[in-house]
Amino acid sequence: MDEIVNLCKRRGIVFPSAEIYGGFRSTYDYGPIGVQLLRNVREAWWRSMVQLRDDVVGLDAAILSSPKIWEASGHIDSFADPLVDCRQCHERWREDRIAGSCPACGSKDLTEARAFNLMFSTHAGPVEDESTLAYLRPETAQGMFVNFSLVATTLRRSPPFGIAQVGKSFRNEITPQNFVFRTREFEQMEMEYFVPPEDAPKWFEYWCEERLQWYVDLGIPKEKLRLRHHGPEELSHYAVQTADVEFEFPWGFDELEGVANRTDYDLRAHAAASGQRLEYFDPVSQDHIVPYVIEPAAGATRAMMAFMLAAFDVDEVAGERRNVLRLHHRLAPYKVAVLPLSKNDALAQLVSKVLEMLKPHYMCDRDVTQSIGRRYRRQDEIGTPLCVTVDFDSLEDAAVTIRERDTTAQVRVPISELLQEVSGRLDC
Repeated sequence: MDEIVNLCKRRGIVFPSAEIYGGFRSTYDYGPIGVQLLRNVREAWWRSMVQLRDDVVGLDAAILSSPKIWEASGHIDSFADPLVDCRQCHERWREDRIAGSCPACGSKDLTEARAFNLMFSTHAGPVEDESTLAYLRPETAQGMFVNFSLVATTLRRSPPFGIAQVGKSFRNEITPQNFVFRTREFEQMEMEYFVPPEDAPKWFEYWCEERLQWYVDLGIPKEKLRLRHHGPEELSHYAVQTADVEFEFPWGFDELEGVANRTDYDLRAHAAASGQRLEYFDPVSQDHIVPYVIEPAAGATRAMMAFMLAAFDVDEVAGERRNVLRLHHRLAPYKVAVLPLSKNDALAQLVSKVLEMLKPHYMCDRDVTQSIGRRYRRQDEIGTPLCVTVDFDSLEDAAVTIRERDTTAQVRVPISELLQEVSGRLDC
């Protein structure tokens, strides 16, 4: 874990936020490499959940939202953690995450547990009173529930169909921890899949397997993943079935994604509070039905972290240690790095020509500093699948050398065939 954290800062993946001011606890900025990696995780999810399916559509709901949404959903009354304070060192902890003693000092002299609501509140308007109270959303799900009828009507959809959304959520976590695993500002990738009530159990099993396989397909070894079903005592008040896709982090198996059968709880709650009908007409039974909802909900930042941990490897090349991120090519921040053998002007012009050919199709890096060996190591460490080396022979034979990250194998390719060659290696 320490190696990943160090790599993130050294290579411009994740920085502590406001570091020049001493940082701001549990907030992180994604650097030039990290923003690309996180974007690729989101796009891989969107491709799988929306682009390649014809039964799921997208949505981008507002982050600021009416308190009425959170009253109806139960968040204002029940979205809380039980907290205890240590009377010895004055640290504060979630009661359900400690074993009767303070993790900081070991004292068992703890206060009684009290509820602490996790939502961030703010005011939307010039006057700060109850009339302008608003909340930053603690989850993206509710935007999809309150827009169910609008989406179904405008796109002429009826269950089974899903609404997907990727976006920021905010929770005032008391004990953020484990780098970007648990933070107060995070990014979710959620989908609400609306189904006829009688079909909910089969769709729940379908989405459990589908979501587990997504991580495997993108390079996480199956033995580092498991599907853990919740016991009755763990279930949220809105769910009758929940399973977590868990990854083996350095501290043990922990949640990557939850899949829940939320029944019709949310739609009925919002219908009752708003007075609007959130249902669909079944032409077979001739009834108006409130659908059940199956919800796969993943954390984009957690997924990014898991992909990095699974991909990180150390091997030896020419007697030297090599750190390498063996990321799936869909996730790699740069797909191709173009490396001139020197800063010679003629080589620089040819590099520009090669980049003009590749950039419309792939995110590329131009890397010109230090020795070619060091540049290979740098690209290996950020997960770039292919390096293209432009050398002095390239000026004569109009060819370049492609080097593969995982095998370090090299092949000479005419520039005229370069795009086709790169596409053959990456577009799968």
